[in-house]
Amino acid sequence: MHRLLSSGRSLLLALGLPVVLVGLWWVASANSVNYYWPPLKTILTTFGDVWFSDRLRADVLPSITRLLIGYAGAVVLGVALGVALGSSRTLRRLTEPILEFFRAIPPPVLIPILFLFAGIGNTAKVVVIISGAIWPVLLNTVEGVRAVDEVLSDTSRSYRITGVARLRRLVLPAASPQIVAGMRQALSISIILMVISEMFASSNGLGFAIVQFQRSFAIPEMWSGILLLGLLGFVLSLLFQLFERRSLRWYHGLRRSQRGEK
Repeated sequence: MHRLLSSGRSLLLALGLPVVLVGLWWVASANSVNYYWPPLKTILTTFGDVWFSDRLRADVLPSITRLLIGYAGAVVLGVALGVALGSSRTLRRLTEPILEFFRAIPPPVLIPILFLFAGIGNTAKVVVIISGAIWPVLLNTVEGVRAVDEVLSDTSRSYRITGVARLRRLVLPAASPQIVAGMRQALSISIILMVISEMFASSNGLGFAIVQFQRSFAIPEMWSGILLLGLLGFVLSLLFQLFERRSLRWYHGLRRSQRGEK
């Protein structure tokens, strides 16, 4: 019962501010005659007409597919490289200047170059997402691997737990809180890069559709696309919170016990 009440309270807190902001938007724009600031009622009506149609298949699904593939690629590559770099001081020192150089370059700047080599298809857009989203996963994984408890590490060596078994039973569980923190940051970056990549030399996707609406002065349709992006980010954030609670249940339980909570 206590857990149910806690979950309900958390849901109310999560939805409270968005509901208030939407209410203020509705009231503030109700009598608007500004062409670029249409009433929220008009935007919501347009939302259904635009996105619950052929655009769902033509624009929304391709964007979500690219986002998920790019995000998954960034997580897999980031964790793999992070474990390798975090486990080897020599390798870390050797690659640190190169990594710092590429990390300092804003991913949107690389879009024309990536399109030049990878073309303008889906592959290039996925590569754009990976090129920006990989960094928080990679850096957090490196720090998480480096912070593995020395006592546990020595204990695993004394029991001759090495190789894949050590990685699966010690390194990844110990580094998982920081890895998941990097994955959360990477999700936001992936959404941003998905939209930006679709604004360049694209024929479908949410970013493409929003730019087309803006260029054709279809303002309510443009606002409906922005609203859809916000809803997409909100839903993905909720799903990620569920994943985080399940995957780090042991970690959160340990922290509650350390604070004396039940």
